[in-house]
Amino acid sequence: MDYYKILGVSREASDEDIKRAYRKLVFEHHPDRNPDSLHAEEKIREINRAYEIIGDAEKRRSYDRLYWAGEPRAESVDPRVILEEMEQKLFDEGRKELFALLMQDVKRIKDELQLIRKRTVADQGYDSFLEQVVEARAAEIAEDFLTEDMQQRKQRLVDVATDMMVSQGVTTRGDESGIRRLRARLEASFIKGRLHGIASALELFYERR
Repeated sequence: MDYYKILGVSREASDEDIKRAYRKLVFEHHPDRNPDSLHAEEKIREINRAYEIIGDAEKRRSYDRLYWAGEPRAESVDPRVILEEMEQKLFDEGRKELFALLMQDVKRIKDELQLIRKRTVADQGYDSFLEQVVEARAAEIAEDFLTEDMQQRKQRLVDVATDMMVSQGVTTRGDESGIRRLRARLEASFIKGRLHGIASALELFYERR
């Protein structure tokens, strides 16, 4: 579902253009003006959902990052496939975020590798890039790098991704428990990506001894 297309605007539209388009569509499709239409209420809900996302500057940026960039899709794409693709997008967003941040602190990377090396040798008797040790350490230190802005950004991305998945029929809009499970799953993908970002930065500097 393309929210820009629903409002009849281009992806380059200004905030004011989007607002004007929204007001025009609400005026045209409001159920009070279309008492004989069986689809007026559904149309208004669709318009409101689209404006809720791209009418908000922060949510719009999140939507643009998660959108499928106009990739052609069959009408009957399996919702599970769509969900897996969204999970991968969120994983990539989380990975890039902490990888870039950690790469700015080479000293911290080297200190962490020294600790990881000690734990690995103690665990298996020799040095190697042992993934389970690295992942465990990544989970321990991830919060050291997180700011309030980063947490808010994660929440916006997950909120928008959840809305997009509901619109794609992954779960129904009235199923609150289903939406909570969906949101938790998407958030887990983002957090897993963050941990992988830390591990990727560490691996880049790892040298076996």
